[in-house]
Amino acid sequence: MSEKLASLCVYCGSSFGTKPEYQAAAETMGKLLAENGIRLIYGGGHVGLMGVIADAVMDAGGQVTGVIPQALMDREVGHGGLTELHVVRDMHERKMMMAELADGFIAMPGGWGTLEELTEMLTWRQLGIHSKPIGLLNTSCYFDGFVSLMHIMMDEGFVRAEHGRLFVIDSEPKNLLNKLNSVNITRMDKWATKLG
Repeated sequence: MSEKLASLCVYCGSSFGTKPEYQAAAETMGKLLAENGIRLIYGGGHVGLMGVIADAVMDAGGQVTGVIPQALMDREVGHGGLTELHVVRDMHERKMMMAELADGFIAMPGGWGTLEELTEMLTWRQLGIHSKPIGLLNTSCYFDGFVSLMHIMMDEGFVRAEHGRLFVIDSEPKNLLNKLNSVNITRMDKWATKLG
């Protein structure tokens, strides 16, 4: 990419996880985003790693935009101390707005929602719906199993080799940011085999 990222959408857990390294990584990533003038786009919650990274950005003087569905606001999980918070109708609108606001994406340790958001952005990138960089913060080898599954999918003919390079991965927040800023986006051809 020729321009520095101005905003990054971060997907991560609404829980803290079992290892203190997850929370520490979220704090470090939040501080780095603020120091580099990168706005955090995220799901708007104050719970788990979501709250940790948002607080870290705000505490370091950075900018945070949250996007949260009304149903979750009604359950009082919305963060009240952000630069801005958009309350939307549902999860679909939430994901679309987050994708539109961000210059790139990072997945940190999380659960089903994090995995779903990550794989959706990978699919959209494969289909050419967006051309933004995607990174995995592999804290404590959290995404090793995901990468192993991807290689199985490649070996079995369901993912092409170039589609296995749709994301960058690193265990250190600073290294991952550097990789995201140096990604060269190329046009993707989705189909693993040509028809006819």
